[in-house]
Amino acid sequence: MRLAVALSGGSDSLLSLGLLRAAGHDLLGLHAHFLPPGEKARALAAAIDAQCRVLGVPFAAVDLSREFRAQVIDPFIHAYAAGLTPNPCASCNRTMKFGLLLDAARENGATHIATGHYARIEATPTGAALWRGADASRDQSYFLSLVPGKALGQAVFPLARRRKTDNPAALAALGLAPPLPAESREVCFVPGDDYRAFLTASGAPLSGPGPIVLADGVRLGTHNGLWQHTIGQRRGLGIPYSEPLYVLAKDARSNTLIVGIKAELSATACRTGPANILTPPAEWPDEVLAQTCYRMPPRPATARLDAAGGLAIVFAEPVARPTPGQVAALYDAAGRVLAGGEIQDSGLVFPGKLG
Repeated sequence: MRLAVALSGGSDSLLSLGLLRAAGHDLLGLHAHFLPPGEKARALAAAIDAQCRVLGVPFAAVDLSREFRAQVIDPFIHAYAAGLTPNPCASCNRTMKFGLLLDAARENGATHIATGHYARIEATPTGAALWRGADASRDQSYFLSLVPGKALGQAVFPLARRRKTDNPAALAALGLAPPLPAESREVCFVPGDDYRAFLTASGAPLSGPGPIVLADGVRLGTHNGLWQHTIGQRRGLGIPYSEPLYVLAKDARSNTLIVGIKAELSATACRTGPANILTPPAEWPDEVLAQTCYRMPPRPATARLDAAGGLAIVFAEPVARPTPGQVAALYDAAGRVLAGGEIQDSGLVFPGKLG
């Protein structure tokens, strides 16, 4: 069985390569150009190739920049234009790394693809099961919850039981040095993580000024574009009020920004679009743990599939209002991922008359 190891140039993917090579696997180093490959990108690919040669592993690079544009960047822009706050990393995992890059691995003779994700996969009678990784500070199962089970069945995560802090010593022991010395947690295609400048430069039809209202419809001011705001935002509203105000919701149809005091920011339910089911619903516990943001601890909830195949989630206690466009991932108490879906509704009832 040949494994293709997806190599980004960072320490996690390089360590995955080294560990699998030390274990005696037949490997292919595979690097994807997700952005148009200019001089720096080609230099990075050459540096990754050099590390592969240290281990005696063949190397290939594939240009997926056009597909990445269509599958990740354009949907990211369109989501913001529609008033959502998208999660491009989750989309990339689903469509690119465990989609088109997995296809490229097969075309190069590999049966599976290995990555540097901190998550765990186990085979079960009903398919591949996805679990949280051992390093809670780096766990990436949330970002993988939209990847279909069939693709996860062809994935290998060598870092599943490792901790990030141990990696420098492990790489040194293998005689490897990552071409990218620092890890970035920013959106890879947004320069400087300035999404406002990126969206403005995209030429997309972004929303213009519109009303800022309370949940009862009382108008307080004017915003400069829904795409410049996100749920839970406090700063930058520029509205004098008796208490600090937060963004509660965005109504794209009327181009309205809905704000309220902190007590109104909590929610007890949310809904998602069609869910990616990783554990049969019959095996779900009565109480699940729902995570609606990467930095949010999972919270006790009940969940079911609605008529459209989405997740209807009701939290045991109020939580910070989920953000449409982000991901809701369900877990059991042991850390197994049950399902994931894109949040569509955060449960806010808006009775006010706009205008």
